[in-house]
Amino acid sequence: MGDLKGFIKHDRELPSKRVVNERVNDYKEIYIEYPEEKTNKQAARCMDCGIPFCHSGCPLGNIIPDFNDAVYNEDWEKAFQILSETNNFPEFTGRICPAPCESACVLGINNDPVAIEHIEKSIAEKAYNLGLVKPDHVEKSTGKKVAIVGSGPAGLAAADQLNKAGHDVTVFERNDRIGGLLRYGIPDFKLEKWVVERRVGIMEQSGIQFRTGVNVGVDISAGTLKAQFDAIVLSGGSTIPRDLPIPGRELKGVHFAMEFLEQKNRQVEGQNLEEWNTFSKIDLSKGPITAKKKNVLVIGGGDTGSDCVGTSNREKAKSITQIELLSKPPNNRAESTPWPNWPMKLRTSTSHEEGCEREWSILTKEFVGNEKGELTHLKLVDIEWVLEKETGRSKLKEIETSERLIPCELALLAVGFVHPQKEGLLDQLGVELDNRGNVKTNDYATSIDKVFAAGDMNRGQSLVVWAISEGREAAISVDKYLSGGTTILKSKEYSKLIV
Repeated sequence: MGDLKGFIKHDRELPSKRVVNERVNDYKEIYIEYPEEKTNKQAARCMDCGIPFCHSGCPLGNIIPDFNDAVYNEDWEKAFQILSETNNFPEFTGRICPAPCESACVLGINNDPVAIEHIEKSIAEKAYNLGLVKPDHVEKSTGKKVAIVGSGPAGLAAADQLNKAGHDVTVFERNDRIGGLLRYGIPDFKLEKWVVERRVGIMEQSGIQFRTGVNVGVDISAGTLKAQFDAIVLSGGSTIPRDLPIPGRELKGVHFAMEFLEQKNRQVEGQNLEEWNTFSKIDLSKGPITAKKKNVLVIGGGDTGSDCVGTSNREKAKSITQIELLSKPPNNRAESTPWPNWPMKLRTSTSHEEGCEREWSILTKEFVGNEKGELTHLKLVDIEWVLEKETGRSKLKEIETSERLIPCELALLAVGFVHPQKEGLLDQLGVELDNRGNVKTNDYATSIDKVFAAGDMNRGQSLVVWAISEGREAAISVDKYLSGGTTILKSKEYSKLIV
């Protein structure tokens, strides 16, 4: 490494955030521009640790020590070359990845880990500023045509890799714009949509075709797609949300989290109700979903729930409470998840910092409404988790006398997703599903010839970084199927090539 004592001389430091009273009045990114020389010092903290566990901590196998060294030496072109070998979209992951690489950082054993995510974002943005991010112009086409169904991070990664291998790639998206979760699931204050548009523009210039507003399985049959393309990659998301079928679920004011987040993303982008109702499943007959001046309760303690909190703050909710069925995690790494594993610990997001009550070990018993069918309260009860000796599993037990009603006019269900949509494309193809309802694959190949699957549709609901990894790996299997071999390296293989 360029500075062997960098981790001793420099403390971990991240970009400052805009003050809460300012940032909750818009949907812009919350971080303030960070001086380049400070990023160089953060890169200098990377140790000559011998065995860089950050490689295995990153689902993409990013060659982190090498690009850190290049950043320290101000060789941004080399840093981008190293990073882009394993990560197609560092401008996305540098903004929204929870950074499992940092949890595996050797320095993090007894110190603050290297600021890998910030450095990754810095490399990506510097590369765009220097004109290093360019379209891929393939010299020779294989003549093989590949259809990618779904334009989320998995589909985009697969498309990018297969295009580089010389195949003719068309991405089908049933929505009106490209990006999937990146476009309509993640709020702008975490990922502004110009970032997505910028990358899609590069991909279009590289020769990848995008067809929006095409619902494969409805607007075009699966059979037609199979007849027109030499290979198909299914990369739709895990779009069927987990429900909460308790009394009062039908009341006005109870919504899935993604209904709320999608409509706000569209509104921020300037779309009107008529435009986005064409592509949305949300019933807008009584107007848009809004948190303004309402008591909001977010059910579910994960990232999606946190996004609902941040959005509700910007909509000027009267109060916001986020509840979780599980027990409160410890403030520091739990003994059950030792380094270098992803730690079980309490995480406080920037949305939580903006204002939110958080409660754990809470069970929602009933949605309570008025005579107009409108949600007015939630009936909750405290629980404790009791270990059953017979099964070795924990079972929830309601705590007597803890049942109560709290005011609530908007309840948002952020309790995860169960599986991809089966009606339409999957049913028409007849692909085999696993016991969780996801598409069953063997090395990303489905039970149907020339049909592959990647991302949430294959592995289930997961991180954006895992979706990109899945798309890259699926592209290797598709390339082998089409060409009898492949020139695409697995992400983990690039470390052998970096000098």
